[in-house]
Amino acid sequence: MSVKERLIDVGRYRLRAVEQGDGPLVLMIHGFPGLAWSWRHQMAPLALAGYRAVAIDSLGYGGSDRPTDPAAYTADSMQDYLTALLNHYDADKALIVGQDFGAQYAWNMAVRAPDRVAGLIATIPYDYDLAGRAMLGSAPRLPADASARLDASSPDRLPSERFAAMAREHFVHFHYFQQVGPAERELADRAADFLARIFYALSAKGDLWSWKTVSSTGSGYLDVLPSAPPLPWPWLSQEEFDRFVAEYVDAEPMLRFIGGLNSYRTADANWRLGKVWADHDVRTPTLFLYGAKDPSFGFFHDWEKRLRARVPGLRDIIALPDAGHFVQQEQPEAFNRALIDFAGTILR
Repeated sequence: MSVKERLIDVGRYRLRAVEQGDGPLVLMIHGFPGLAWSWRHQMAPLALAGYRAVAIDSLGYGGSDRPTDPAAYTADSMQDYLTALLNHYDADKALIVGQDFGAQYAWNMAVRAPDRVAGLIATIPYDYDLAGRAMLGSAPRLPADASARLDASSPDRLPSERFAAMAREHFVHFHYFQQVGPAERELADRAADFLARIFYALSAKGDLWSWKTVSSTGSGYLDVLPSAPPLPWPWLSQEEFDRFVAEYVDAEPMLRFIGGLNSYRTADANWRLGKVWADHDVRTPTLFLYGAKDPSFGFFHDWEKRLRARVPGLRDIIALPDAGHFVQQEQPEAFNRALIDFAGTILR
């Protein structure tokens, strides 16, 4: 079965979709940094199992449009784009699989448009809030994005204000990414170096937390991310890495990482938009499938307890050993077995 690529009109913008196979729709959404290419190991197995596998370049990434306005990346906007994708494929419902920011969008779809979500696979907890919940010590109340969480910043403090308070103690990328310009300029000419460092730092063997030892004053992200060992790594070849780099540097320098940066810059807007969803639980059939060594889980406090309390539709929690944040790439065979087994319970 051949792989097809197309640009899909989702309203004001176009998203590039990569698809393979026919059958019930499985929509896969990456995070930062990522691309549709992040799901390369899932495409053929899903197609062979009888599904239409679709992976997108999210807005601001790869071959999709790259608007500069952060308003184009809010939770409501992203939900509109995903709904438009389902409509394009004439799918009343889909199994939605999300990683990192993609998991936020998937959780939100399950809360805000449950009639369009046959099932959900997420790799980041439902309490994901971009504000570092474990460090804030706050209790869970709201849906998945920083956008929608009053408790991430308290009812009278915006997420950006909380990020600024954290940054007074040490470097924190949530705060660094808020201002337009510095991160764009820093990362534009060192895209390959940044991608190697962040991929490795977030992997099972990485050291994401070194930034807590560095002051915010005068520091950029590359000042706090450790160097990565030479490629290849067990889960990423030089050729695969080069594909990531090529798709990022194909854009104008100041737009190379605009999708990820603007997703952080929506925190305050999403905080306001999400208030109405504060007490909604996730009743959609859900599989939580994560890397047992994901460094980002240091942001979460009692995440499993909250997940079981706030997701009545939870079918299972599966930790894949020797996998970090990029679980579908680091342990693709185990990930695919769980993915296809779960798809068979909800799409057949």
